[in-house]
Amino acid sequence: MNELTTEEIDEFLREQVIGRIGMHADGETYVVPIIYAWDGECIYVQTIEGRKVAMMRANPEVCFETDTYERGSWRSVIVDGTYEELAGAEAERALEKLVARFAGSTSGRRRPSAEGVTPVAFRIRPRRLTGRTVQR
Repeated sequence: MNELTTEEIDEFLREQVIGRIGMHADGETYVVPIIYAWDGECIYVQTIEGRKVAMMRANPEVCFETDTYERGSWRSVIVDGTYEELAGAEAERALEKLVARFAGSTSGRRRPSAEGVTPVAFRIRPRRLTGRTVQR
């Protein structure tokens, strides 16, 4: 097993599409998959209000993980960080990062709003990033 360098961690976070957020509040632990954008400083996500957001509001200390596995070889990155809910211009910038990553362009595209659904934009600000790999 080898440690990933800072540059390898950055590259890996930019390559991956799906990660998992682990959170803990009120004696409960919860882990959910998310799609995300990494800008070299923070992980950006847009979701809707629900259990995940309620737990992160109650305890903003979270853990994010993403990985790959192929024929005995694997890589993973873990980000210990803090949930920061975004509003206004910061929320718009987060959405633009996500749209640019997943739709290829930010021009004129906005997520459709559904009645009764409250979108929540947030970032995870890393305190510590670690990465490991095994090549077989």
